[in-house]
Amino acid sequence: MLLLFGTVPVTGLPLTFGKAERDGNDLVIAGKRMPRGQGTGTSIGSALAVTEYLGLEPPMALVAGDDGKGFGSRELYNYLTEHIKELCPEVVMLHYCLPDMALTRKLCAVVDEMSKKPVMIADAAAMYAAKAAGLAGKFDILTPDASEMAFLADPDASHPAYINRHLFNADISRTPELAAEAFRQGNAAGLLVVKGSTDYIIRSGEVIAKINEPNVPELEAIGGTGDTITGMVAAFVYAGLEPHEAAIISAKANRTAGKLIKATPATRVSELIDSFPAVFRENLCEWSGVCFTKGENK
Repeated sequence: MLLLFGTVPVTGLPLTFGKAERDGNDLVIAGKRMPRGQGTGTSIGSALAVTEYLGLEPPMALVAGDDGKGFGSRELYNYLTEHIKELCPEVVMLHYCLPDMALTRKLCAVVDEMSKKPVMIADAAAMYAAKAAGLAGKFDILTPDASEMAFLADPDASHPAYINRHLFNADISRTPELAAEAFRQGNAAGLLVVKGSTDYIIRSGEVIAKINEPNVPELEAIGGTGDTITGMVAAFVYAGLEPHEAAIISAKANRTAGKLIKATPATRVSELIDSFPAVFRENLCEWSGVCFTKGENK
């Protein structure tokens, strides 16, 4: 099971758990509709594009609405903590939510008790909570952008808004030194996927890949293009790729999709997601050796 977790911008949406499906430009989970082009929905939609292409079971999504007061976020954490052992997912991605260090500690404690631990991925506020709670090392993959990388490297910061002034204007070129520092402090996962004008794939504090082609600077102006990478990474890991391979392919696919659709700052992230199958058909075999779709050789 691929399990994707996070809040969505739907007022009054109760805790909802079910198979992710697409209907037009919306996601449908257990009969509830939600946008595919914002936040957690973007990552779910991107993961769904991968699983559909590869003929895999679609992601299971655990979502709730949250108006910023944290009620939906706490429901999500409590449900996952209570049920993760019986669900026994292979991959778990934690995404947008109100950062809660105490509930993150409880969840990680339960995961530590599992005989077969899932691959744990965190992005956005779930990543902030993991770092602030001193639990970043419990995760297999974190997916920060450049400023979030500075946050992970700052030993005194509990949120990206509070990183030291000399780190606040972090640019992507400082990623290698910041990643090494975060790893040295225990504030990084085994694999970091740092998203930006250049995407860095960093394992155990060392850069193993830099992806900057195709160069599509317009992607930087489109909200959600980091969420697409996170969703694809989760799905490709679920498909059996090594985490660093999943990260490299996802970064390449995102950029190639931007080039394919001739992205502009006005492009919607859902348009990017819709182009992923064409990108996979043209490139996935070369990039990964995955030369089939829906279980059939191409």
